[in-house]
Amino acid sequence: MKIKWKLNGVSLKDFIGRLWKDMMEDDVFGYAAQLSYYFLFSLFPLMLCLVVLLGYFAETGSTLRTNLLAYLAQVMPESASELVTKTLDEISSSASTSKFSIGLLVALWTASSGMGAIISSLNVAYNTVDSRPWWKTRLISIALTIAFTVMIILSAVLLFYGGTIAEKIAVNYGFGEIFKTIWGLLQLPSVIVFVLLSFSLIYHFGPDIKGHKWRVFSPGAVIALVLWLIVSFGFRYYLHRFNTYSATYGSLGAVIILMLWFYLMGAAILIGGEINSELEKIQREKNIETDEPSREQATEQKPQF
Repeated sequence: MKIKWKLNGVSLKDFIGRLWKDMMEDDVFGYAAQLSYYFLFSLFPLMLCLVVLLGYFAETGSTLRTNLLAYLAQVMPESASELVTKTLDEISSSASTSKFSIGLLVALWTASSGMGAIISSLNVAYNTVDSRPWWKTRLISIALTIAFTVMIILSAVLLFYGGTIAEKIAVNYGFGEIFKTIWGLLQLPSVIVFVLLSFSLIYHFGPDIKGHKWRVFSPGAVIALVLWLIVSFGFRYYLHRFNTYSATYGSLGAVIILMLWFYLMGAAILIGGEINSELEKIQREKNIETDEPSREQATEQKPQF
């Protein structure tokens, strides 16, 4: 017995075909290449800000930095992780408050430019022309960049210090072991919710769509997160087994691997937007087909004089 999967009345095979066609027409992978450049360009100014911020926390900052790099090492390709760690060590020695201010502005501007590329891609996916003034689009890009960063930071805090936070809350408010157990069970789902929420914010406020319905757990956001995880761990496994970049490109291999990882991450985000757009197109087509018989019936029932 064959199980036919359907999305809004369309078979999964037809949906994938429509999705692929729209992705090619909308040049999703071209926009993903733009995102890889913006991500790389904003990474190291952002790291400079991070180093200065960690300096204010002394011992705690050192622990947080170690945990952060260990987490990145699990997700990022090994060569890219080593490049990030090495660069972070180099800029740590010359970090200062003035450089923090400059680095923060540069990181925010370049990251918002990457967010602007995402917005442009989403407008293309929804077949709409952005009618908003350029300054409003830039402000939306900056706001989404800040919101996305905050969500990622909150996810990192829950991931690294969720147990410590639960223990302090239990001690201060007299909660028992049951609270700690429940907190431990909800810790990872909470991280996933924060990431999904950040994607949903981009998909909702990014494109210039009137009457766009807000959905926290949109299908595109879920698929984007799944693709993000698959690409990260799959690419890392591939490089671990068949890493030929270093032999081919020498010292540039790590940079190329990092940009390729950014490219795949950008593609995952954009594919999620294309999925949401395609589902809404199918829903509109379905609504039009439903409305047409109603109009015909109303015309037939109209009294003739």
